Amino acid sequence: MKKLPLFILILLFSVNGFSQEKKPRNLPAFDLKKLHFGFTVGFNSMDLGIKRNYDADDFIYADVSHVLPGFQVSIVSDLRLSKNWNLRFLPGISFGSRELYYYEYDQGQGQGGQVEIPDADNPVSLGPSFLDFPLHFKYRSARVNNYRPYLVGGLNFRYDMSAKREYDGESDDYVKFKPADFYLEFGFGVDTYLRYFKFAPEIKLAVGFRNIIADEGRPPYHQFVESIDRVTSYIVMLNFHFE
Repeated sequence: MKKLPLFILILLFSVNGFSQEKKPRNLPAFDLKKLHFGFTVGFNSMDLGIKRNYDADDFIYADVSHVLPGFQVSIVSDLRLSKNWNLRFLPGISFGSRELYYYEYDQGQGQGGQVEIPDADNPVSLGPSFLDFPLHFKYRSARVNNYRPYLVGGLNFRYDMSAKREYDGESDDYVKFKPADFYLEFGFGVDTYLRYFKFAPEIKLAVGFRNIIADEGRPPYHQFVESIDRVTSYIVMLNFHFE
């Protein structure tokens, strides 16, 4: 056991020395390009932040019971601003899934069983199909061999093509979301310089600004909208950039 700390120190110094060892660089002139393009594929997980209206006359508890995966694709347009800063525009499309469950609620007992509603769906499936228009600033650290960590942040305008403007007779939904929203996005990744292209895995979080639940409910189920004061959108993304 006494030799364990010494072993850890030796391992740390070995790893540090290995990381500082110079290796042949792939794509040495890539970062000198003023403008370059690429594409992105990725996965997402969409969640909702719900502020409930406990003062509603006929209050029903709303929640997202589990988060489902989705995917996205986009085009990369990257403008070099300086040695460390880039401006990126990544228009694309993303698909996800969100299910809003409603439960009976007792002030004394809390959340109860799932609400049974004739002629209506519970959970409410609100799977968006977004058109994405993100504009990001990217700050890159110094390149070490064939790796260059970076931070990214900016705004994204998303429009849900699947959002319904009005309730129709064939639909069993009794809440709907507004189609447009602005998001603040931030994350980090690592540019990896391969022989023929640059590959970058990236993790990013998006936080919506707007209250996206529509004000009007579907008759005669107005209580399901009136039980919610505000809904905001959250998206976690794992993206893979090929440039």
